[in-house]
Amino acid sequence: MLLNAVIIILREVIEASLIISIFMAFCQKYTISRRWMYLALPIGLSLATLYAINIATVSQWLDGVGQEVINASIHLMVYLVLLVFLTLAMTRQHKDVIIAVMLVGVTFASIREGSEIILYIHGFAAIPELLQPVLLGSAIGTGIGLSVGVLFYYLLLSLSLKNGTKLGIFLSLSVAGGMVLQATQLLTQADWIVSQYPLWDTSMWISERSVIGQLLYALVGYEATPTPIQVVSYVSALSLIIIVIALSHWYTSRSYHETHR
Repeated sequence: MLLNAVIIILREVIEASLIISIFMAFCQKYTISRRWMYLALPIGLSLATLYAINIATVSQWLDGVGQEVINASIHLMVYLVLLVFLTLAMTRQHKDVIIAVMLVGVTFASIREGSEIILYIHGFAAIPELLQPVLLGSAIGTGIGLSVGVLFYYLLLSLSLKNGTKLGIFLSLSVAGGMVLQATQLLTQADWIVSQYPLWDTSMWISERSVIGQLLYALVGYEATPTPIQVVSYVSALSLIIIVIALSHWYTSRSYHETHR
């Protein structure tokens, strides 16, 4: 139970931790105030607690699939935030808008991951012999997840602007693709997307329930048995971000050359 708690909580914490590390490193690189973080986290965790407390009611919405649909919507919102953030970050303009986007992103990430952690721990509240190892495992998983975020934060800062930007984009793409894939899975569970047969099965090499599988799920949205719609959604989501980044980079370069003629 201890190891299970570590893996489950680590999976939840690491997603939000990576998003925060990317945003914080960007603020440090471009001397943008990070005071918005002191607002985003309390709001997000407060809403996560409120969401978890009312999960029984929420689950009955939309003919009994309210939880799945809302969670999918939160995942898609985080994806949209990363898309807008990368677009604006490439132009290095509209800092006030970027701050607002980062605030919204951290808030929604905190709601999603925070509510899942609260619900997981609450499920063992009535089982004293299991609650202690779950709490200990949760603390360890949280510590590891936060450490990963801190590690990537300082790694992004230590790299040159060019290499740091490449790593930041790669991490953003990984998290964004995972968000869309998880949203697709949730909407499939809610029967809002038609269930399909998987294209392949890699569980014999990396099981989704293994430590590596859980970490890959958190980092890149790993799915051992993806369906065609999941693959299409994942590839389309990443392709859209890459195209937008390329266009933003082209626009910025063109503006720079026109200004310095």
